[in-house]
Amino acid sequence: MQHWFSKLKGDHAALPPRAPGKAIALAWLGGCLAIGVIAALAEHWSLALVLGSFGASCVLVFGYPDVPFSQPRNIILGHGLSTATGLLFLTLFGPHWWAMALAAGTAIALMMFTRTVHPPAGSNPVIVFLLQPGWGFLLLPTLTGALILTLVALLYNNATRPGNYPKYW
Repeated sequence: MQHWFSKLKGDHAALPPRAPGKAIALAWLGGCLAIGVIAALAEHWSLALVLGSFGASCVLVFGYPDVPFSQPRNIILGHGLSTATGLLFLTLFGPHWWAMALAAGTAIALMMFTRTVHPPAGSNPVIVFLLQPGWGFLLLPTLTGALILTLVALLYNNATRPGNYPKYW
């Protein structure tokens, strides 16, 4: 047991290096643009397009666009699978704490199995259980918002960075 507690001290590794100022500024602007576009379209069309987990998606997509978690297939399919999983568990079992837990765990496993892991999408089953929406929630805001976010990321990341985005589809 003492060995287990000693593990909590960590490895004493150094902090990772700070991102360059330009990268921080570009990530900030990308996140502002993406959420701004989604929120403005939502207001203009009077539609629900904003999902809380999209803010966390912006951290990955604009701060770390080259990692697997930030690729378009991961954004779209990760959000879609996780929301669908939450809706399925809510429909089958009702709004119980244990059903929410099973939905979140199942969403993680499905994203891993399909190679579409997008960590912010892991919160979608929890959001589903908190809001208790209907199946239309899968289309609006989840998939439509994820598609808009991905479109902004494709345009912005290719306009502001020397490398290609995405790395794969």
